[in-house]
Amino acid sequence: MRLRKKPGAPAKIAQYPQYIANMPEEWVGKWHERFNNNHPIHIEVGTGKGRFIIEMAKLHPEINYIGIELQESVIVAALDKLIEEQLPNIQLLHVNGGSLTQYFAKGEVDQVYLNFSDPWPKKRHEKRRLTYRSFLENYEEVLVPEGEIHFKTDNQGLFEYSLASFSQYGMILEQVWLNLHESDFEGNVMTEYEEKFSNRGHRIYRVVAKFPKRN
Repeated sequence: MRLRKKPGAPAKIAQYPQYIANMPEEWVGKWHERFNNNHPIHIEVGTGKGRFIIEMAKLHPEINYIGIELQESVIVAALDKLIEEQLPNIQLLHVNGGSLTQYFAKGEVDQVYLNFSDPWPKKRHEKRRLTYRSFLENYEEVLVPEGEIHFKTDNQGLFEYSLASFSQYGMILEQVWLNLHESDFEGNVMTEYEEKFSNRGHRIYRVVAKFPKRN
């Protein structure tokens, strides 16, 4: 579905370079300098309207969060939340999540979140899924050795595909939830989509997958 353009979005993005870097390529290998600390860096690929990453940053001031969102009309909603909260441990990137190696140095990121990614159900669109092998290669490149992906979805097909993709890549499935909201998992922070789908009775799936140790 094509999103409707939001009037004034480009101007607003340009107005807040302290939250959305105008030239993010310049910060490769220097994100700790931008945050002015050496805290771990967690990124969310496909941050949407920002509810998850904002709430995580409020709960964990000891972690730096970077939300990545390509859709201009969507990232502005996340920016509005950030302006209101004025959290020092969040940055937003208006870039393509498939090009992470252009914006992060090798091993600069400590953890990756993938929340309710587009399932791209048609076989011919497989390479667009954020858990496809080429995406996993990018995540592994920017993550610390044996870094983790935390993945959530309500789409059973995408979840099954992702478990297979992680396994075929040699990743370790640390934890798997087949019905997150009916489990004893504590500290779950919901996204906007998660709340909507859960209220409709959809089952929520979650997995923590760790990259293999490389020689």
